[in-house]
Amino acid sequence: MSGRDEAATEAVNEVRLVGRVSAPAEEKGLPSGDSVWTFRVVVDRPVDRARPRSSVDTVDCAVWSGRPRRSVRALKAGDVIEVRGAIRRRFFQTASGAASRVEVEVGGVQVIRRAASA
Repeated sequence: MSGRDEAATEAVNEVRLVGRVSAPAEEKGLPSGDSVWTFRVVVDRPVDRARPRSSVDTVDCAVWSGRPRRSVRALKAGDVIEVRGAIRRRFFQTASGAASRVEVEVGGVQVIRRAASA
């Protein structure tokens, strides 16, 4: 790619997921004193000839800001939601050393359908 092409290319990090919540969101306190809400979205993969069985992707999501936090507190397992955000790689320390995680940093959540009540 030439320098001219690079200048015309805009970097984009946008994610849109539609899937079901695997479990209620959990708030985790961090050593910094901050807190993050985390949850997972299960997204069905399209069935194709190369993969006749259905399969899913499970995507970790993290919520750091106020408005989306209020939304995810009410999520229940089985709710179908739309998540918008960006892919982030977060680094942290564990007992065995440095670690990282790739997740969607949630900018917005919309409930499409609530899970059936038991």
